[in-house]
Amino acid sequence: MRNQYIFVALIMCLFAGSLFVALPIDHPLWLEEGLAPGVDTQRDIRELTLGLDLKGGTQVLLEAEISADQPLPEDALNSAKIIVEQRVNGLGLAEPTVQLQGERRMIVELPGVKNPDQAIETIRSTGQLEFVDLGGLPVRPDDFINTTNRPEAVLALQEAINAGEAAPQSIPFPDETFETIMTGDILQAVVATQDEFSFWQIQFDLKGESSGDFFTYTRDNIGEVLAIVLDGRVLSTPVINAAINDNGVITGDFSQEEAESLAIQMRYGALPIPLEVVDVRTIGASLGQDSIDRSLQAGIVGGALVLLFMVLLYRLPGFLATVALAIYVTLNLAMYKLMPVTLTLPGIAGFILSIGMAVDANILIFERMKEELRSGRSLRLAVETGFSRAWPAIRDGNLSTLISCAVLYWFGNNFGASVVKGFAITLSVGVLLSMFTAVFVTRTFMRGFLSTQGERLIGSRGLLGY
Repeated sequence: MRNQYIFVALIMCLFAGSLFVALPIDHPLWLEEGLAPGVDTQRDIRELTLGLDLKGGTQVLLEAEISADQPLPEDALNSAKIIVEQRVNGLGLAEPTVQLQGERRMIVELPGVKNPDQAIETIRSTGQLEFVDLGGLPVRPDDFINTTNRPEAVLALQEAINAGEAAPQSIPFPDETFETIMTGDILQAVVATQDEFSFWQIQFDLKGESSGDFFTYTRDNIGEVLAIVLDGRVLSTPVINAAINDNGVITGDFSQEEAESLAIQMRYGALPIPLEVVDVRTIGASLGQDSIDRSLQAGIVGGALVLLFMVLLYRLPGFLATVALAIYVTLNLAMYKLMPVTLTLPGIAGFILSIGMAVDANILIFERMKEELRSGRSLRLAVETGFSRAWPAIRDGNLSTLISCAVLYWFGNNFGASVVKGFAITLSVGVLLSMFTAVFVTRTFMRGFLSTQGERLIGSRGLLGY
């Protein structure tokens, strides 16, 4: 009997801990920092992480801009994915996701993004920054030029314009190739700031091994124009006023978003391959909120009907199962925050399905108990036999579901089907927790009642539901 009290106390402690995590309240700093090891900032777990279909946002499908008959360089797409992830995280969005789809495509999900066009440009831009010697020619900001580092930039732009994929641009010297002095690889600690006149600019520091060469060039070319070029487009044409040794500033007619976008691209480096936007889907926040409201309504109504069914049909065991089910729901919500799991409509469907499977496990156990009681077994023996004989069916059924979840997760992870992946994650988490609550929690509660109220229960068929 003492062991039963210990088990009940452990279950209550687990329930209290999971409820503390699941509630939308401020959590201790050590908990939020512990959930994001190796990251400078802690992870906010006050709210569940919602997907695009619930929160609203933009989904972008990117494809390597290389002809289909030309093989991609080894690990080029994986390297591009890492850089895109860094750029997306630099936008300050909550839980953006980047995943590969096949061998040439990438899906980027941006929940809650306010300026989709600017975000997309930040993501897909190759981000090849160059410091270019103009040789005294009259090049202006927003002109497109060829450089020794990108000798076909103008040709690629002209082809895009002819194909209707880009707007006409200023190309003053289509046959000229300007010398690249340095690339953005020499930069570090890049940040967008405002000057004393509130104009936006980009401050940067030079890497130690490169600062010497840059210092020599700027010292020998004081009074000359050094163009700053991004992906073939001239950003600004500043005059070298003094030798630049450790740090510098890029000025131009930048808005705040443009300056921050450029700083992100410079900070995380150039993409190894060009990416083109294949598809863009935007979901409004109002539609997402409507989905949340409808999901909550369906969940509340469905949950109430299930609980009513359990109590009416199985009486006391059914009531104990509803308590275990409440613990089960709380554990699920806590796990979604701790892992974390991005909830989508299919993910909610997986969660609701797992609740049904948890109820199904309890029904198997209680029906077994009824059979044992009708055959004349004692109440205590009927309870133990009901759980032990129902366990193989529960185990095998849940194991087959977990195998299906593993297949769905693999499919979603390898083919970019995040909808399928979310369903698989929530269902598998729910199935694993349902085995714990149905078998351990409900059994512990039943044993506790038998230890304290066993004599009163023995002759009460109505209270036991058989």
